[in-house]
Amino acid sequence: MTRSLIALAALAAVVAGPAQAESLTADLKNGAGETIGKATLTEAPKGVVMRIEARGLTPGWHGLHFHEKADCSKSDFTSAGAHTRHGEGKAVHGLLNPQANETGDLPNIHAGQDGAAAAEVYTTLTTLKALRDADGSAVLIHANADDHMTQPIGGAGARVACAVVK
Repeated sequence: MTRSLIALAALAAVVAGPAQAESLTADLKNGAGETIGKATLTEAPKGVVMRIEARGLTPGWHGLHFHEKADCSKSDFTSAGAHTRHGEGKAVHGLLNPQANETGDLPNIHAGQDGAAAAEVYTTLTTLKALRDADGSAVLIHANADDHMTQPIGGAGARVACAVVK
């Protein structure tokens, strides 16, 4: 009888397929509070995969970062705080910086001539659980490209879009 139950449990697991990865989708808003896209974050075995879609951006490259608070309430998005660090010491910004990276560092995204951008990025610098801590986090798109070196934000400029991660 016990072997039958174990076999049934194993069969049920095979039929159900692999466990779904934890995922969340957040609306991406501009400074006027209009929804201009979305960010979907999925927990990966060693990091986070994010699919981001936006429209209404200026054509060209834009910095993309995780910020420390799930707060997009101010039109300039300063309410989202600085880049995430998850308890690290002094923040050192930049994917190309030999001094290290902060957990908010992400690659740039590119908006075409129509202002639309779509990308899928992966980071091993954080986890979905860490981003969903007590005060959450935010995904921010900046006005300019991030040079991945300059402190504190790589010259990425103003914050132009924000999504709450809780």
